[in-house]
Amino acid sequence: MVRIEPLGDDATPATLAEIDRIFFAASLRKTFADTSEREAFKERWLGRYLVHDRAHAFVARTEGGSVAGYLVGCVDDPARAPRFQDHAYYAEVSDLAARYPAHLHVNLDAGWRSRGIGGRLIEAFASRAVQCGAGGVHIVTGASARNVNFYRRCGFEALRELNWMGSPLVFMGHDLRPGSLN
Repeated sequence: MVRIEPLGDDATPATLAEIDRIFFAASLRKTFADTSEREAFKERWLGRYLVHDRAHAFVARTEGGSVAGYLVGCVDDPARAPRFQDHAYYAEVSDLAARYPAHLHVNLDAGWRSRGIGGRLIEAFASRAVQCGAGGVHIVTGASARNVNFYRRCGFEALRELNWMGSPLVFMGHDLRPGSLN
């Protein structure tokens, strides 16, 4: 049994270390020129959420208390939020980001995948986003990434393909307005 709970400001160093471990294990990028480059990568895709948006972060805990997975996200439009200016692709999807402003990153330990935990993390985040007034949530991922089907099963639909630094990406949105939740 796994329970979904808010990460909270009181997260222990051990919990944060487990999140780091899962983050790097799940990442497609495995090599870095140096520690500085590795830390910049982590800050871009995880760290800033833990600093600025921890109120919207959730963990999946096992019965033994270890972290099976996590979700970090924010509910404000990243195309307009200064802390996301380094994500240049938002200029190409600013119209969609305005409609689906909340966004997330979810990762699970490999041993806990395909058990419905990721979907439960997204449901918890979607409820929080609705409470905060977001009308939609989005993700941006590789157009041919294995997680595209996972997001489709969670109610996201592909809304636009784009190219970022030579990589095909897809913007997927999920409507959170009343009456639209699955």
